[in-house]
Amino acid sequence: MKFVMSYSCGKDSTLALHKLIKGGHEPVGLLVMVNQDMDRSWFHGADYELLDKFSDALEIPLILCPSSGEAYHLEFEKGLKRAIELGAEMAGFGDIDIENNRRWSEDRCHAAGIRAEFPLWQQGREKIVQEILSKDYCCIIKSINNRLLPKEILGKPLDAKIAERMASSGIDLCGENGEYHTIAVDGPIFKHKLDIQTGEVLDFGDRSVIAIR
Repeated sequence: MKFVMSYSCGKDSTLALHKLIKGGHEPVGLLVMVNQDMDRSWFHGADYELLDKFSDALEIPLILCPSSGEAYHLEFEKGLKRAIELGAEMAGFGDIDIENNRRWSEDRCHAAGIRAEFPLWQQGREKIVQEILSKDYCCIIKSINNRLLPKEILGKPLDAKIAERMASSGIDLCGENGEYHTIAVDGPIFKHKLDIQTGEVLDFGDRSVIAIR
């Protein structure tokens, strides 16, 4: 079945994409929501140049949806409809276990007229991280909550040692509460590793972000 992936560039949506592809489904596009005021993807902050690198490395076209916060849901639905025009019968999501998030995604799909699929649903947060590591995905830590994690891990790949450190600190290992965000730059479904460079660390008080391009 052809599908479109709601893609954040992070570890969870990448693993969900992996599962759908390995399940025999064919991706027609990566639906990426873009903050039109910042020209970067919502939540993970990938700029257009970095998004192009993802499309090239995965060999999947982008379906970019610039929006304001108020029109986010409407632009998402428009993106789904564009995917349907490309042949998509299903939309994939990386949601894990938060009911409100799943319901939002299902509502958008219902409005657009496409089936919603959640490959990671109720798989267990720790299990998901362990699966990402076991499949040798390289996921760079892009942002952290300064109150919960040290800045020294910014720009480093999520590995077993860092995951153990996170677990011992008592945070959610998947970062579902915003403890940290990653971008996936290599792994089994990538045709080649993204050519990226890390830059300065930007401190926003309770959150720090490393520039990646």
